[in-house]
Amino acid sequence: MSPAMALEQRSKSDAAEEQIEYEKGVKHLCEKGHIRAVPKKYILPVADRPTKSVKGSNVLNQNLQLPIIDFAELLGPNRPQVLQSLANACQQYGFFQLVNHCVSDDVVRNMIDVSGRFFDLPLEERVKYMTTDMGAPVRCGTSFSQTKDSVLCWRDFLKLLCHPLPDFLPHWPLSPLDFRKVVGSYAEESRHLFLVVMEAILESLGIMEKEEEESVMKEFENGSQMMVANFYPRCPEPELTLGIPPHSDYGFLTLLLQDDVAGLQVQYQDKWVTVQPIPNAFVVNVGDHLEIYSNGKYKSILHRVVVNEVKSRVSVASLHSLPFNCTVKPSPKLIDEGNPKRYMDTDFATFLAYVSSQEPNKKDFLESRKLQ
Repeated sequence: MSPAMALEQRSKSDAAEEQIEYEKGVKHLCEKGHIRAVPKKYILPVADRPTKSVKGSNVLNQNLQLPIIDFAELLGPNRPQVLQSLANACQQYGFFQLVNHCVSDDVVRNMIDVSGRFFDLPLEERVKYMTTDMGAPVRCGTSFSQTKDSVLCWRDFLKLLCHPLPDFLPHWPLSPLDFRKVVGSYAEESRHLFLVVMEAILESLGIMEKEEEESVMKEFENGSQMMVANFYPRCPEPELTLGIPPHSDYGFLTLLLQDDVAGLQVQYQDKWVTVQPIPNAFVVNVGDHLEIYSNGKYKSILHRVVVNEVKSRVSVASLHSLPFNCTVKPSPKLIDEGNPKRYMDTDFATFLAYVSSQEPNKKDFLESRKLQ
């Protein structure tokens, strides 16, 4: 073998070993030793970085006060006014914070705690659930597709299919010892909260007769729920990378639970603004399916996650939609001559095929469903 061929072979071998290390996650990289610089694989192109020092930066140096929806008021005599506030939030922001909800403080605290303890497990435990199969009932990974993404995300995740709970619970991790009990309780309570909020959103659209609303809600009761626990390690150069790049969520609604470390940024009036966490509140956002169903009246908004060099961050997103085998399409009552159908019918299989074939980018999937 010539020296040149030997060098090339060694280079390929080194690259393969490096790829295997990346696939084990960001936390693994941090655990191997003190990282003083962000590895090249995580560095974004200059135009995509969250830095505020770039000339013409589109990041506002301020926090965003999202609309606050009081869950208790939603269930009380002021429901009509709260429904109007809900409609305004979904139209203007695509996000709101939900306070005074029905999920107990203990369930919220325990969910954040057990998520952090899962990521604290030795790699040997976490690797049991690492797979590139996007349809797996349990998937531990990093980035979105660590084998395809040109730039990796500064996060590790654990994705769990949750409904029907008895079907998926046996697949969930056995460690930490209380994981299934804590996460199972949280999944059930967050799902109940979603159903109540979703019913209010359908009412806020002003298109439902009672009988029709009950029929649609029956579909949601049998719908899909996927939970994603995210861990964002401290980062030595947070201005070079992102925890999650700009994206919208595919379902109807996402309920986000986060610890006290800020990181979520929402695009508002073409600027990136940070959402300051409210203790025990949920950040709720419109997903692509709700934008399709509302025929564009309610908007799924781009959001991203920034990281920092001082603290790690934990969040838990619960994504809800219709059953995976259902078709999502604009409501006929929101289509007329003045407001024609704006989106093609779609389903989860179409979404999965799309994101499996290419690197996800912003709202590209939703854009691909638009009718010109």
